[in-house]
Amino acid sequence: MSIEKDIKQQKPFKSPYQKLVVNILFTNNWMNSDHMNILKPFDLTAQQYNVLRILRGQYPNPITVNGIIERMLDKMSNASRLVDKLLTKDLASRCDNKDDRRACDVRITQKGLDVLKEIDVLQENWETSFSNLTPEEAESLSNLLDKLRGSN
Repeated sequence: MSIEKDIKQQKPFKSPYQKLVVNILFTNNWMNSDHMNILKPFDLTAQQYNVLRILRGQYPNPITVNGIIERMLDKMSNASRLVDKLLTKDLASRCDNKDDRRACDVRITQKGLDVLKEIDVLQENWETSFSNLTPEEAESLSNLLDKLRGSN
């Protein structure tokens, strides 16, 4: 199905660029909604999941909240609040920063690692739903999105 049919577009888009923007926004919302179905049973938001993945990537080393912010997919999220939620759920822990006594480090807990291991299986199954694209097409699309953002 085309974006025009998906959104019941009556008139043609003003330009291919307008169509591109609408299609990316629509697809983003579609993917986010679908992804939330994976995270809902774990009582996690997409932003909390992103922080947990960052913490796992650092494991066993801790990371500062500023380090988390630098790596987050959603730069508008309040990382301190997200970390607090993960602390409350015992998915992360705080520890003293050796180099800066004013800063505190965050580390994923074993419970956090276990939750991510469960989600990984569901995530892999979900990603197979994109197999209507070949691996080469998926790589090409990813490269085009990088190009669109001006990333090298």
